[in-house]
Amino acid sequence: MKKNSRISFGPGAASLTLIVFILGVSSFALLSLTSSRSDMELARRSVDVAEEVYMLNARAEEDLAALDNLAASCAESSASDEAYLRAIGSVLPEGYDLEGRRISWTVQSQERMLDLAAEVSELGTF
Repeated sequence: MKKNSRISFGPGAASLTLIVFILGVSSFALLSLTSSRSDMELARRSVDVAEEVYMLNARAEEDLAALDNLAASCAESSASDEAYLRAIGSVLPEGYDLEGRRISWTVQSQERMLDLAAEVSELGTF
């Protein structure tokens, strides 16, 4: 007698396969959603940092222009280089330090700080 052995899957096997497939696809969808949410948050933080850095740079340029105008007005009223440096030192706003020929100051925002320095040229030079 011939033995007829055949593996047969009932209707439960197809349902089980479908359930496993749906769970796998759902897991990948959740992972994709979590990853895209993290990417969006990172992009927002990058934009915030870039805006803050550009704002600090703009304020630094404005401060540098004001210092340039201040130095120009001191140059007009000074006869020597030493008098020029003394005049600049006497009219510097609060928070600005003059050490030798170097003016240093700090520009701050909520979370960032930019330390700046400018070199004062000799009287009559640029």
